[in-house]
Amino acid sequence: MKNRIPLILLACGSFNPITNMHMRLFELARDHLHQTGKYQAVEGIISPVNDKYAKRGLVSAKHRITMTQLALETSDWIRVDPWESEQEKWTETVKVLRHHYNELLTSHHFRKEPGRNNRPIEKATEDSLSSSLAVVPELKLLCGADILKTFQTPNLWKEEHIKEIIEKFGLVCVSRAGNDPRQYMTESELLTRYQHNIHLVKEWIQNEISATNIRRALRKGLSVKYLVPDSVISYIEHHNIYTEESEQKNEGDLLQPLKQHSTIVNPLND
Repeated sequence: MKNRIPLILLACGSFNPITNMHMRLFELARDHLHQTGKYQAVEGIISPVNDKYAKRGLVSAKHRITMTQLALETSDWIRVDPWESEQEKWTETVKVLRHHYNELLTSHHFRKEPGRNNRPIEKATEDSLSSSLAVVPELKLLCGADILKTFQTPNLWKEEHIKEIIEKFGLVCVSRAGNDPRQYMTESELLTRYQHNIHLVKEWIQNEISATNIRRALRKGLSVKYLVPDSVISYIEHHNIYTEESEQKNEGDLLQPLKQHSTIVNPLND
């Protein structure tokens, strides 16, 4: 791995609950990036969304953070970060990326632009992964390839945010059944322009575990063993988290980005 660019993968989402598929995304992405011969994936970060995202059935971040911590007990390189979920309001994905990148810069005493690796001004003193590296790692957003399709949804994303995410950070997209990421890229001038910074990762064993279907099975009293870690199942059962009542939470509400962006975006210009 000598002379490779250190890389951190950040995944943002509901993780409601975290499933084996969520964790597989990191493993698949790491293998793919290592095979390019250019990168060394040194850390994975899971950032559960804030409660005020207002997605139907979204249980408290307190539970989602704890379940993710339990699921990652056996991982030696992926961790959960509560910063996004602890904010007073929903935080746009690009701002989450900025936060984590600024944390990297602070730990390295760097001043630089994302996507460009310079040597630190001075060696950091903290005993951390970041300070043990000679260069600041690049930070990329890890997602399912279906996220590329959501870029086309009016008011869900700001175009300038999509541009910043792809141009300054980059995307690592893992394939999902029923989605054609190459088509999404062809249909978007912006994605086509920055396709060199979008890594498409092929899922070589189909793994379409859905958190929505997991919650549905739990409400019916069906087994979800081997779909989510045993420690997560035990936590769910102990706290009786996923019920008919919890699934109705935020029912009828617009997602926070749709509420927020629709007030500042002229639909006629979309």
